[in-house]
Amino acid sequence: MIHNAVAGKPLPVYGDGLNVRDWLYVGDHCAAIRTVLEHGRAGETYNIGGGAERTNLEVVRTLCRILGELKPGRDYVAQIEFVKDRAGHDRRYAIDATKTRRELGWTPAESFESGLERTVRWYLDNDAWLAAVTSKEYQRWISLNYAAVPSAA
Repeated sequence: MIHNAVAGKPLPVYGDGLNVRDWLYVGDHCAAIRTVLEHGRAGETYNIGGGAERTNLEVVRTLCRILGELKPGRDYVAQIEFVKDRAGHDRRYAIDATKTRRELGWTPAESFESGLERTVRWYLDNDAWLAAVTSKEYQRWISLNYAAVPSAA
């Protein structure tokens, strides 16, 4: 979405955009995994979630607002385009991270908004990386190095 928005491309939103997901900043996710590895009990399951349920449309609109502040000059919201929903698209994914918080004391350091802003800033500051990983050359390298290995059946 960030790449499309900056490039002036459509921002596709499935269906009515009201599908709900729980969002978590990547750095918080990594910190949670580390906490589970260091302090969790062997054999236990620990859910990791941000406690930040948002509709897909809310996420895209927030992204547009942040981009408008950080990279003004375009009406990002006007790029939102509703597209046909995927068959069987779940309406809501939710995570109950109560156990992880209660037993391990872990909570996200970033809010939904601050985590998304950090993510947008990262993409804006690393446009050379984005260009490299979206290039045909990189896609060829992926195909060569991560091609499916034939089974030994």
